[in-house]
Amino acid sequence: MAKRGNGLGGTPVEIPRTGRPNTWGVRTPLHFDPATGKKGRYWIGREYKTKTEAERALRKWHTDHEAGTLTPRSGMTMAELMDGWLAKHRGEDTTREGYEPKIRLHIKPHIGKVKVVEVTDERLDELYRLLESTPIEANGNKPLGPKSVRHIHNIISAALDSVTGPRKLLTVNPAHTANPPTERQIKAAQPDFPTLNDHETGRFLADIWKPCGNRACDGGLTHHCLRDAPLWTSYAATSCRRSEVLGWKWSLIHWDECAIELAWVVVEEGNTYRLRKLTKDGDDNAIIYVDQALVNVLKWQRERQDAERERLGDLWVDHDLVFARDGFKLYRGEAGGPQDPEKVSARWRTARKRLHLPDNFRLHDWRASKITNDLDNHENPVEVSANARHHSPGYTMTRYGRRRAEGAKKLAASSAARIGLSSLV
Repeated sequence: MAKRGNGLGGTPVEIPRTGRPNTWGVRTPLHFDPATGKKGRYWIGREYKTKTEAERALRKWHTDHEAGTLTPRSGMTMAELMDGWLAKHRGEDTTREGYEPKIRLHIKPHIGKVKVVEVTDERLDELYRLLESTPIEANGNKPLGPKSVRHIHNIISAALDSVTGPRKLLTVNPAHTANPPTERQIKAAQPDFPTLNDHETGRFLADIWKPCGNRACDGGLTHHCLRDAPLWTSYAATSCRRSEVLGWKWSLIHWDECAIELAWVVVEEGNTYRLRKLTKDGDDNAIIYVDQALVNVLKWQRERQDAERERLGDLWVDHDLVFARDGFKLYRGEAGGPQDPEKVSARWRTARKRLHLPDNFRLHDWRASKITNDLDNHENPVEVSANARHHSPGYTMTRYGRRRAEGAKKLAASSAARIGLSSLV
């Protein structure tokens, strides 16, 4: 701890660091704090590279204090900071919905009562190690994964950034020198979700389009046996996400051009869901191009929907959605609106089990399968990336090139043949 000396100022002290050079820290002298109405001291900083820098910061504090231009230090806690930061966040509602449980469950219980000015990089490192090692009931009695811990670090860092800077609560953000899980650790911990190749996808599509053949079956036009066949086909034949397909609108399908504008999504927010504009792709609507065969599937879906609309009459309130909520077991709300994404996933799990697909094959894995199959078949990576709405072809090839072993074996065989390796022994 710093020595108080003659009472006029603190003394810089060297602070031991692990895995990096030691730093210097300095505290204020005991003084009256108008923010609390009491006398107190606080750290001016703990990340100065040299003792000279720490002494310079202390002299500046004395100058500002004597001139009356010093910003009062607040007793704000981390819980108060996180609440205020989240309330002012300008992001999407879904983004805030994702932040809230992480703040409530993993930040506040551990460092919520700690004063913001007392948060250090060591304190944050302790939090990250705790989250990585403590079983959590809501997570199947498993600790948080590296990706979740890194997300929590990013939330804390963003909140601390809002009170860091000249004449603000902090001079430096302690999160910037903390040690959250690295990108390599995150990548190593990511589960390897399965993908289906083109042959397996074709077999799946053939299975889901088989009418049940029951006495009431009319080939699927009104019977429920083919209720979700167009929906599953749309996921398998495009690289769209779950929310994007559920937000397709009839008015945004360009039939002659075989193109679909992506302007709406159906997203979950807390315990509910809603249809909202797709804003993450910029001002212009993203456009994907599909084959005429998928357009024919959508025309069949429209024919089925028209029959459903006529059957329900006033119970149908049209929202122009391609995959709107139908009247099957309609007990709450109105047909014609957006479908509950979680119920769509639940129906998918039932279909997955019936068709003997891998137990962990998610709806999102259709996206990975489509992109991976396109890359394996040497399609133009620029177009594959554009259809997936990725920021670069390099990211697409790195993230979704999951069958490198097969390509590497073909390369090795071709190379061995060219140099006559097989004739040596």
